[in-house]
Amino acid sequence: MMTKNIERTILIAFLGNYLINNIVAAIVALLPIRGNAMAQYVLYFAVASIAVGIFTWWYLKPLSKNDVLKTSLIFGAMAFLIAVVTAFVSGISGVLTQTGSLSQLITVLPNFWPFLWNWSTLALLGYWVIPAGLVGYWYQMNAKKAMGMPMASHTPPATSAM
Repeated sequence: MMTKNIERTILIAFLGNYLINNIVAAIVALLPIRGNAMAQYVLYFAVASIAVGIFTWWYLKPLSKNDVLKTSLIFGAMAFLIAVVTAFVSGISGVLTQTGSLSQLITVLPNFWPFLWNWSTLALLGYWVIPAGLVGYWYQMNAKKAMGMPMASHTPPATSAM
């Protein structure tokens, strides 16, 4: 069962990463806010976060609702790692395709490490983990309500009359 969840995580995260990098980026690029890079980036972050919320919901839907917040945060973190690995593999294959030279590839590899320490990588982490955590939190709160678990109450306990 655990292997199935790892495979599901990888597949949904990879699909989500692909669609966010292509479809969400295209939608934001088509909107009439050209010339304002910060507004485009904020809009991209917002739409990507909505997409991640949808992918997290899809991922969590068939799973047990026990400890769903932790499961959703693990999904978000793994999806972030998959996005980084995908960027690395895409970069390597792009250099090899364009140059056909292993020596050129070796000279480009050190440029990947500064990419990891860029603020956009932190944004990538944010739009994968934060919405996933929020969806997990929402699922967990709804599961507790459905099970009739007591929520915080402001009414004092009943006392018996003697």
